[in-house]
Amino acid sequence: MRKLSGVFFALCVCLLGQDAFSMDLSLNDAIEKILNESQDLKKADANVKKAEASLDVANSNRWFNIQGSASYMNLINVENPTKSYGVDLPPELGGLIAKFTGAQVDYLDVPDNIFMAGVSVTQPIYTFGKIGNAVDAVKSAIKMSEAGREQTVREVKYAAADIYWTAKMTDEIVKISQQDLNQAIAAKKSLTSAGRANRSNLVKIESDIATKEINLSDAKFNRDTAHRMLKILAGIDMDEELVLTEEFPETFADLNAGELKSTPQWEILEEQVAMYEKNVKAQRAGAYPTLAATASYSYIAMDKDFDNMFNRDNMQSAYWGLALQVPIFSGGLHRANATVEAMNAEAARQDLDKAKKMTTEEYNRAIEKYNHLRGNLKDLENARNLAAKAYSFSRDRFAAGQTSAIELAEVSAGLYQLDMALLNAKYNILMSAESVKKLGE
Repeated sequence: MRKLSGVFFALCVCLLGQDAFSMDLSLNDAIEKILNESQDLKKADANVKKAEASLDVANSNRWFNIQGSASYMNLINVENPTKSYGVDLPPELGGLIAKFTGAQVDYLDVPDNIFMAGVSVTQPIYTFGKIGNAVDAVKSAIKMSEAGREQTVREVKYAAADIYWTAKMTDEIVKISQQDLNQAIAAKKSLTSAGRANRSNLVKIESDIATKEINLSDAKFNRDTAHRMLKILAGIDMDEELVLTEEFPETFADLNAGELKSTPQWEILEEQVAMYEKNVKAQRAGAYPTLAATASYSYIAMDKDFDNMFNRDNMQSAYWGLALQVPIFSGGLHRANATVEAMNAEAARQDLDKAKKMTTEEYNRAIEKYNHLRGNLKDLENARNLAAKAYSFSRDRFAAGQTSAIELAEVSAGLYQLDMALLNAKYNILMSAESVKKLGE
């Protein structure tokens, strides 16, 4: 029974073919997969996170700064390293000590084990805009990175639609080329089966078939190339067979596109101008004083013996207060840096002005192209339908022996070219709509 089941399964595979295991892929699914796989989008996400981290860095300057230190030193008697470090006292000083202590002291040991530890705190109070403007500049940088991410999303979506419709177009070209070849083969069969195989007609049809076989081979190669590229961008296994479920529309609706008011590119440049202007203020503020609160605590322990160093009264000190740091001379550093940032802002303004003009023109041109191609589509469809009728008449006349293979080939070539032109027009209309969407969505 198990063996029969295996035979039945194998029979089903043979009957259904590989399409039974192919992947259906719509346009929206392809866009979603390509967005998930896009390295450019992942880099844009990383840039947003990096800008947000830079804001934390800038904000950290607002808060207090705590620094701690600890050190241990052992003094060495350079003249006699085996002895403790000390000093000989003059007789007068020794006598003075003996007067108060009752003991004559001729040599005074110096504690050669010294431990010091401390902590200091600094809190900025007023910086005349150095910190505040730097923080605002980073906030503009974050908005730039977010707008950059949106721009990347739009570009990836456009590229995804482009590769999808390109792959779909290659599918259709294979069908058109196969149909064109089949018609030539049928014409040859009609010629030979009628028993009137004119040598000139036969040679022409053989040449026509050879040419169309090359066209079909090229079409299949282009289809396989486009499908491989789509699989790479969408993260699909290369061995997976794809069935592109989206069909080229028969009709195209109005775009209803309004006036272009903003784009991610404009937002990037606008925030760039704002960032540079904030940097100008921050650089100028560098020449102004900084007021900060400070506090410190110190602990010092020392003794001749290391083991007893912490077993006696040691010294401690602490203080708090205000500190005013006033830059006196920096060689024009802050003024020069402010000028650099001001010129950067001016360059960004010029880029913004140019981008608005160029992008608006590109947006309007995409709308005009969409409407122009859509208007020509009906005429192109009529021309294609007339060419199909002309081919049908020529084919019937050829079958009746009333025309030559040369005329049939010319009519067939005209139909093939119009099929390709119609397909290409639909692709261009779709990509014009995608251009409008990318710029003004």
